[in-house]
Amino acid sequence: MRNSQNVFHLAIPCHNLDEALEFYVTQLGCKLARRYDDRITLDFFGDQVVCHLSDAIDPEVHMYPRHFGVTFQDRHDFDLLLRLVRIREIPFFQEPTRRFAGLAEEHWTFLLVDPSNNVLEFKYYEDPRMMY
Repeated sequence: MRNSQNVFHLAIPCHNLDEALEFYVTQLGCKLARRYDDRITLDFFGDQVVCHLSDAIDPEVHMYPRHFGVTFQDRHDFDLLLRLVRIREIPFFQEPTRRFAGLAEEHWTFLLVDPSNNVLEFKYYEDPRMMY
């Protein structure tokens, strides 16, 4: 079982490391852990995201079949990130939306797109039991 010492790892394609660094570190506030000629490793809200240089970039933005992000346990943390996105004028792929209103799985979500067309989703569930 995962504990606080374990970290989820995700590798994603990237066409330009400088653009990825600008988006993830300067705009979203993630921490740069390491940089090599072919990749950057990020502390992405407590988990590890590695942007690998690749020619396999999706030419068009699609949420499905692949996207990633963070589901916040605390509404305050979700709202802080949303405020940061608005202050830094990071364009939304999908504006903040409430989904499944009135149902147990009701949640707030918004989507962003990084410079390599990777879609990021950030969520907050009204009922914390619905996070999984």
